[in-house]
Order: sequence, then C-alpha cells, then structure tokens
Amino acid sequence: MEALVKTDFNFPGQKDVYHGKVRDVYNINDDLLVMVATDRISAFDVILPKGIPFKGQILNQIAAKFLDATADIVPNWKIATPDPMVTVGLKCEGFRVEMIIRGYLTGSAWREYKAGCRSLCGVTLPEGMKENQKFPTPIITPTTKAEAGHDENISKEEIIAQGIVSKEDYELMEKYTYALFERGSKMAAEKGLILVDTKYEFGKKDGKVYLIDEIHTPDSSRYFYADGYQEKFEKGEPQKQLSKEFVRQWLIEHDFMGKAGQQVPEMTDEYVNSVSERYIELYEHIVGEKFEKATSENLAARIEKNITEFLKNR
Repeated sequence: MEALVKTDFNFPGQKDVYHGKVRDVYNINDDLLVMVATDRISAFDVILPKGIPFKGQILNQIAAKFLDATADIVPNWKIATPDPMVTVGLKCEGFRVEMIIRGYLTGSAWREYKAGCRSLCGVTLPEGMKENQKFPTPIITPTTKAEAGHDENISKEEIIAQGIVSKEDYELMEKYTYALFERGSKMAAEKGLILVDTKYEFGKKDGKVYLIDEIHTPDSSRYFYADGYQEKFEKGEPQKQLSKEFVRQWLIEHDFMGKAGQQVPEMTDEYVNSVSERYIELYEHIVGEKFEKATSENLAARIEKNITEFLKNR
C-alpha cells in the first residue's frame, strides 16, 4: 500500500506552498487554499519517518463531514473536496492561537494536574479530581501557534493583553468553540463515543471570522468509548480511546517523547499497517459508515489531476 509523504505540485496561479506536519497547503492567487492531507504522522511535534496508508484520506473525509455538519454554527473555510485527500477553501488570515477545549481531565492536563498544577491557561482547576474525570463544565485552554517547535500554553488575558487577538475576536472564537464542542459531543454520543477534548483553529477574511483547518478528527481530538467509561473511571483503569494517543503511548513505551537525543523507534511494515487499520477503525466509529479505500496507486498523479481539473472549472 502506497503512502503519500511528500507533495511538490505546481498549480496555475500558485503563489506559494506551506508544508506542515501533516498537511501541504497550496496558496492559489491569495484567494484559495488547496489543503492536501498527506499520510505523514506526527507525535510530540515530530514527523515520524514513515507514512500511514489511508490516514490522509481518513482525516480529510472526517474533517469535511464535520465542517459540513457545523456550518450552521460558524462559517468555515471549506468550498469543495475534489479528491479524497484534498479540501479546497477560502484563504483566511489565521489567528496565532489554537482553541483547545477540554471536557475531561486527561492527557497533558492530567500530567500537569498530577504534578500539583491547579491553574491551566488561567483556568482554576477544582481540587480532588481524578484522571479522566469530567469537568463540571468544559474549559478552554488555548495555546500559541508556534512557527517551529512546541506550542505554548497561554491564558485568555495574556492573548488579549499582548494583542495576539482582539478582545472582540477572541470572545467570538470562545463562543464558537463552546458551541462546536457541544455539537461534536452530541454527534459523538449518537455513535456511542465521548468527545473528550479537541482543538479548533480560526482565521479572518474580509473582517469575518471563519473556522479553518480540520475539526473532530482523531489527530485533533480525543474520544473515549462511552460504554465502560464509568466502570473504568471508578476502578482507575485506562479508558479505551479513539485518538492518536495509542501512537504516543507506543513511542513513550519505546523511550521517545520528542526530547533532544531521543531516537524514534523503528516503524516496521507490520506496525505501520496496524496503525493504518486503527485509523480505519477510528473513521468507522466516528462517522458511523464503512470506510471506502480510494485507489492507493500513483496517489500524487491522481491528486494533481483532480485539483487541476477543479481549479480549471472553478
């Protein structure tokens, strides 16, 4: 099975291209963005050496479905998906913060809490909480979007005081974040899942705030299975999750957390295929439909043809 780990296209009207950790983003005439979801996989802010077949298609299709399902809450950047691995949308000026919203105390928030921290991004956390416990109400813990390296936690007050985002725009993003999380949680519950935490990114075009990038995918979100949650929580057992956390756990078990001097463990073909199968499982649970694999031969040629035809006919 072929995995797409690199693209190097040159489309009509192309101004520049940005290669992110997972997505390659082509700027067309400063008007449209062509976002290719590659099969690259990252963890601890490091791109791992091998791609995961079908991962790009899975992320792109989940994000497209959730963008469509939340378009009544907030305008979003998506215009079309001309290829299973591609979304074309409006080019917005992205805000330099990610809106992370948490319904449960888990992951990095739990690690900080366990170490004695009781304030996260300016939000005071209740005493006596346990791992994977539900917060009384969801909390927003924003991070700055770093050009390189790790994103940094920051409070609402600091964001506004430093002029990173205006008070008016931040409060609108905050309102959208709560509403999107509520919708995502409801949709997850219908599939027997709990939307634990997620991140949203926003941008601005012609004075209007838009939801941009991906939403509610296993790369940007954490899901628990609702069935068995309470029992596991009461026993202090790890929750069965639908997220990229299983990749992080595998890396931690092999002494890799993205720190200087650490080596990424060998990714055998067997391991890569197991991750691919896990992503397909994620898709089918989150979307509630069987995953249809697109042809995985000559991926770059297929994508280039589909995007070129879309731009020509637009």
